[in-house]
Amino acid sequence: MNILEILKQPWPWYVAGPLIGLVVPTLLIIGNKSFGISSSLRHICAACFPANIPFFKYDWKKEVWNLFFVAGILLGGIFSAHFLSSPSPVKVHPTLVQELARYGINDYNGLVPPQLFSWQNLLTLKGWLLMVVGGFLVGFGTRYAGGCTSGHAIMGLSTLQIPSLIATCCFMVGGFITANWILPLILGL
Repeated sequence: MNILEILKQPWPWYVAGPLIGLVVPTLLIIGNKSFGISSSLRHICAACFPANIPFFKYDWKKEVWNLFFVAGILLGGIFSAHFLSSPSPVKVHPTLVQELARYGINDYNGLVPPQLFSWQNLLTLKGWLLMVVGGFLVGFGTRYAGGCTSGHAIMGLSTLQIPSLIATCCFMVGGFITANWILPLILGL
């Protein structure tokens, strides 16, 4: 098996997890930088829409590295989707396949099921709730918590921040409630 074939396979947690975890000490060693993605939207808004809003009045140029980091994530995603994607359907656990089949979700040929995430479904109540309302709630929660899951769970916990521990616990509880109670209600619409 050549290196390209190895890269196309899903990586086990014990390889991918430590690689993600090593981002934190690398950023701290390189320049005392904090890992997080959600702050990049604030930097973009401060750079592109200079207004008299106090939240956007700061020296965003000191954080320009974060914009390059996010651009690298975007380009890496595009590159891997184009060159490293597997032609076989996404592997989904058989129990989850049975559960999702009850809701009419059975196409796993793309990265996400088109029965849920497509332009046609955006105009349905289910699609609106999942994509627009869900996106708003994620954005609101990120701002309310002062950061996203990657910032709190990866960076904050590794630097022993109590607010990050609280935020991560809340993210997990919210995820469990949503996955087990709210999502089945939405999918049943």
